[in-house]
Amino acid sequence: MSRIRVLVVDDHRIFAESLAAALAAEPDVEVSAAGSGPAALRCLDRAATEGRRFDVLLVDADLGAVPPPDGRGAFGAVPEAVGEGAVDGISLVAGVRSGQPGVRTVVIAERDDPRRAAAALQAGASGWVAKDCSLSRLLSVIRGVLREETHLPPALLTGVLRELTAARKHRTESERLVESLTPREREVLRCMVAGLGRKAVAERLFLSPHTVRTHMQNVLGKLGVHSTLAAVALARRAGVGPVDLAGDVVERGGQLA
Repeated sequence: MSRIRVLVVDDHRIFAESLAAALAAEPDVEVSAAGSGPAALRCLDRAATEGRRFDVLLVDADLGAVPPPDGRGAFGAVPEAVGEGAVDGISLVAGVRSGQPGVRTVVIAERDDPRRAAAALQAGASGWVAKDCSLSRLLSVIRGVLREETHLPPALLTGVLRELTAARKHRTESERLVESLTPREREVLRCMVAGLGRKAVAERLFLSPHTVRTHMQNVLGKLGVHSTLAAVALARRAGVGPVDLAGDVVERGGQLA
């Protein structure tokens, strides 16, 4: 009989161990528990290295802050929103989705929150369940997400759909604004998303600091924002990622103008 490998990630030790014990009583479920984000990342990385990947990750929506992985293991790199400083449970979901897309994630929460549930789905979660739900309900969700199903409490559906519709509207408007930029301005924006300052952008793109300053001003103007932080936030909503600082070399005299 094929067994479902589940990793419970919750910094409330008693809850994590109790939930793991309850799930382990099922004959087709194998469970491990991690009391923190770093511990979860180590478990994921070790399991992937040993060829015994987890099938489902149960993540506490209120998971305490965790440092990002170093990117050297099988877990892989975490997206920009996850990779800088500490991350919460939903950000961890995004990291798992990026590093190990075959692992299904379900967020477990103490209370229903349409906005956070929508954010979890956008991050890559396959479900959202209450911590006080029945064991049979949780098992149904675990088995369901492995069949590519998405599970939400009925009471959350309307609110989540409203949040996702609003997010899509904001994303569409952000995409339209980004499309108004020239290729060179988009490259400058990607450098801004990567956190590069004016001097670093100038060195990378073989431009003078004055020219970069002009490009940055044009980017802010076209995006209708007044700060680099606002421009970066809008860029991320539009799906614009950072420039690849390791590869993605820009040659002098290239086609971008």
